Amino acid sequence: MIEPLFLKPYFQPKIWGGRKLEKEFSYQLPTGDIGECWAISAHPHGPSVITNGELSGLSLAEAYQKYPEYFGNPKAKVFPLLTKILDAEASLSVQVHPDDNYAEKHEHELGKTECWYILKADPGSYLVYGHHAKTRQELSDWVYRGDWDKLLRKVPVKAGDFVYVPSGTIHALNKGIMALETQQSSDTTYRLYDYDRIDRVSGKKRELHLKQSIDVTTVPFREPELNIQTRHIASSKIISYLKPPISPFFAVWQWQINGEATLHHEISPYTLVSVIEGNGLIKINGKSYPLKKGQHFILPAQIVSWTLDGRMNLIASEAVEV
Repeated sequence: MIEPLFLKPYFQPKIWGGRKLEKEFSYQLPTGDIGECWAISAHPHGPSVITNGELSGLSLAEAYQKYPEYFGNPKAKVFPLLTKILDAEASLSVQVHPDDNYAEKHEHELGKTECWYILKADPGSYLVYGHHAKTRQELSDWVYRGDWDKLLRKVPVKAGDFVYVPSGTIHALNKGIMALETQQSSDTTYRLYDYDRIDRVSGKKRELHLKQSIDVTTVPFREPELNIQTRHIASSKIISYLKPPISPFFAVWQWQINGEATLHHEISPYTLVSVIEGNGLIKINGKSYPLKKGQHFILPAQIVSWTLDGRMNLIASEAVEV
């Protein structure tokens, strides 16, 4: 029987992390300050592992290579997406990610376009999102002078907000924010500014990547125009945040389930799902699987449709075939 692929996350310690993922999602965290839950990941820096069914014990990367039929026999050589939950106990570095062409040439991996669904935000929370430079020379001048107040664009944020961050966008999650991130499967980050923090292991300031950051930043910054749409299935609500052509790499939805709702894959043969609130059931081919907050799973290609039942919020994503 083909079942959902339930996944055990991989937890990443970060200088800006904390312990809120343990409290919020009942995860058993390793010791230290944990900043990221790599929930649905086939990236070698943090692979998640399948916990049920005939693929139990395989990493997602192994399953993708050995059983391509679960993923609709995709063209992409590597699993294209990565779902994370980030806990910003302190502010992240101000950073920017390259596009596919630059990343392939210089880092030998995918570029990194991403988006955030804001799960929690302390009062007064804000993002760094974009910049005010009109030319690349102006960008370079302000960066090398450290004129961050002039350069950086700051945007207030609250729980329930959705933010799209294409490659080339200067950005940072700041202190007091927890977010679910959907991104291309890449771990390439170029740091512009890191508040002069000292790495506890090396005893030195963390490396900055000023030249690369200036090279890959989109100038001037233009905030993407999203076309967020909502449809209803009985008492449930399906919110579409991103789809092509606005997002060339993935589509993202929120499923606000109140009762029963039957769904299916929309643009890809398989669907990534994270339960961010509540609990309930997913019913597939006459079998029911319990769902609770903090679970992550993939609905493979052989599952044509499924019924969700309960009161819960879920974030779902699908890769765009390229």
